[in-house]
Amino acid sequence: MPTVNTVRGPVDVDALGQTLMHEHVFVLATEHLDNYGKGAWWDEEARVADAVEKLRALAAKGVTTIADPTVWGLGRYIPRIQRINEQVPELNIIPATGLYSYDEVPHQYEHRGPGLLVDMPEPMVDDFVRDLTEGIADTGVKAAFLKCVVEQKGLTPGVERICRAVAQAHLRTGAPITVHTNSFTQSGLLALDFFAKEGVDLTKVVVGHAGDSNDLDYLMRMADTGAILGMDRFGLDLYNPTPQRVATIAALCERGYADRIVLSHDAACFMDYFGGAWEETRQTAAPNWRYDHIHDDVLPALRASGVSDEQIDQMLVVTPRRYFS
Repeated sequence: MPTVNTVRGPVDVDALGQTLMHEHVFVLATEHLDNYGKGAWWDEEARVADAVEKLRALAAKGVTTIADPTVWGLGRYIPRIQRINEQVPELNIIPATGLYSYDEVPHQYEHRGPGLLVDMPEPMVDDFVRDLTEGIADTGVKAAFLKCVVEQKGLTPGVERICRAVAQAHLRTGAPITVHTNSFTQSGLLALDFFAKEGVDLTKVVVGHAGDSNDLDYLMRMADTGAILGMDRFGLDLYNPTPQRVATIAALCERGYADRIVLSHDAACFMDYFGGAWEETRQTAAPNWRYDHIHDDVLPALRASGVSDEQIDQMLVVTPRRYFS
């Protein structure tokens, strides 16, 4: 039986159940938190307790797994997630490795690599592979998928280097990839073309945030490569309102693409983008941007639009299972 690595250890892929494929627990910048958050807007015990409560509520909706693409650049800190997951054992949390950058590589990689000041094999590849095969830091928790970004700026030299390292780690380990994209510039096509040239199995690629677009031609072009469309920002109506997202998925399902769609919110228990005003800002700007929006609102709307229970099961259970197999 194939297994997938989670924060609490390997789990049979058949036991993943309903899976939201792009959710964060926390999005934090360590230096921001350490220098400006503690004693101001960050209380470790309160945030952990809040996360436990929110994730228990999510599990009560029938969700048994979330894929958490929090990597370097988004504040990955596995010990905190381990502590939370111990208190929510009914939920599998699948961790990732990779880098979140719209432009340049972090300075820690800037001078190390092929042809650089410290001429050596690409260190990002070894770091990613170590996370996948040995574990993240000293936690013993192994990542199960890779994350990178192709945003509005496209394949800048730094982004290209990161994406190539992700592709090489994929080829070395077989780990699947999630790539954050910008639907308004249709950077998903750029990402898939790059990965194809690098020899990546595109059936193992989720095009993150594809659901921000309602352009069926763009979405079908990507799905026709075998890649999976991440319809994964439900509740972020600033990018695309829920009714339009639902109509787009219904149209794709009608055209036979239900097996290349996954669902999620890209939500979090807490993000430090707004300092301590996370909940107030979220409730004002995106009140539906929460873990239960899909089960409470989106699934009934999909059914009302003609999407079958079998197609919903495909998007929530079967395709995530295939991706991690």
